[in-house]
Amino acid sequence: MSNQNQPYDPSSEGAETEFARKMSYGDYLSLDAILTAQHPKSDAHDEMLFIIQHQTSELWMKLAIREIDAARTAMRTGQLQPAFKMLARISRIFEQLNNAWDVLRTMTPSDYTTFRDALGPSSGFQSWQYRMVEFMLGNRNKAMLKPHTHRPDILAILETELAKPSLYDEALRLLDQSGVAVPDLVLKRDVSDPYQPSDDVITAWQQVYQAPQDHWPLYELAEKLVDFEDYFRRWRFNHVTTVERVIGFKRGTGGTGGVSYLKRMLEVELFPELWRVRTVL
Repeated sequence: MSNQNQPYDPSSEGAETEFARKMSYGDYLSLDAILTAQHPKSDAHDEMLFIIQHQTSELWMKLAIREIDAARTAMRTGQLQPAFKMLARISRIFEQLNNAWDVLRTMTPSDYTTFRDALGPSSGFQSWQYRMVEFMLGNRNKAMLKPHTHRPDILAILETELAKPSLYDEALRLLDQSGVAVPDLVLKRDVSDPYQPSDDVITAWQQVYQAPQDHWPLYELAEKLVDFEDYFRRWRFNHVTTVERVIGFKRGTGGTGGVSYLKRMLEVELFPELWRVRTVL
């Protein structure tokens, strides 16, 4: 009979415990680099929370960029089922990003003032990965390239993205290729310019929604896009709520209007006709 009071030794069941010449968990994940990448500029207790919140958000955005690009490629090549899976994953990524605000909101205004000056002019407004996500989804504003002109490598990545059709552009091309007409004015527009909503595109999506049994792949695509934008909007709303809770209506560290700027971003529609079609059904 085994002695239940003896400490459990996982090696007794074959678990690997010697890693002098083998890859360990920490090696695989490069944890030394990740866990030593936090460099607070002050002695304030909550600055570590602030740094880790934003670093982890950037990691999730890195994954979102990869998944959006893969979904766009899958849509372009007619592989809709893999695209649906990726779009569902992107929604879950933004659910994770949403949950992160709950942790940051444990930081009070008094906590933030203990290290805010240490941020200098740095701001989440300058996140090139966030800008990449917006560009990929179709919110294309070339003025937003300006904060990245000091980094030619990053600027080139963003400019290259602006030259490609956005995720929504690919959805509209697929709609047209599937027999639901989309105007040439929309399909042949300069994709680097901001997208302008079209009544004709509302009519096209209306055909899909009025007969989903005849257009099921397009119907599912539309709902996957709406599902994602729903999470994205919640992320923006939670962002502005968190900022207002922590700094009120002060200007942002990067010089933006802070809450006023973020509230203006709440009005941006990524897939406008997919929301407006609901009114005409």
